[in-house]
Amino acid sequence: MKRLLLLASLAVLLPLSAVAQQLVPAQSEIRFVSRQLGVPVEGRFKTFDAQVAFDPAQPASARIAFTIDTGSATIGVRETDAELPKPVWFNVAAFPKATFQSSSVKRIDASRFEVAGKLSIKGVSSDLVVPVTLEQRGAQTTATGSFPIKRLTFRIGDQEWSDTSMVADEVQVRFRLALTGVAKL
Repeated sequence: MKRLLLLASLAVLLPLSAVAQQLVPAQSEIRFVSRQLGVPVEGRFKTFDAQVAFDPAQPASARIAFTIDTGSATIGVRETDAELPKPVWFNVAAFPKATFQSSSVKRIDASRFEVAGKLSIKGVSSDLVVPVTLEQRGAQTTATGSFPIKRLTFRIGDQEWSDTSMVADEVQVRFRLALTGVAKL
């Protein structure tokens, strides 16, 4: 009986472990574009991680989670980069991580999907739907997409920086994630 239960447990777990993918950090990026006085300013997060279990044949069973090190945000200007970890912006001391956890994945067509989930930054969570396009080349799959967020919803740049004539409220987030282990689309 124990052997039967063990085999049944393995049969359930095997499909989940067989579809788990690995992020290739060196070929992946998460960028953001804000507008300061109407001028686009691009930045990026240098450190992030993903846990992905995705089978294109069964997108509804996918599980996708991201963790972003908010202290790794950079715009490439030393003075500005020194401000980003402070409480008024990312408050890295109190909130060192931003997270995204999927709640559902829906196929749109052969290579496009919608990933719904919850984005949490600085202790504030908001529902989000992220459009994702997949492209496969050999053993690697690249997931790309972009979506807007309202920075003030997450208290990013609050207090004196909440004036949207200085820094726009909308921030465009763009990503390119290289994954291995995704089944053929």
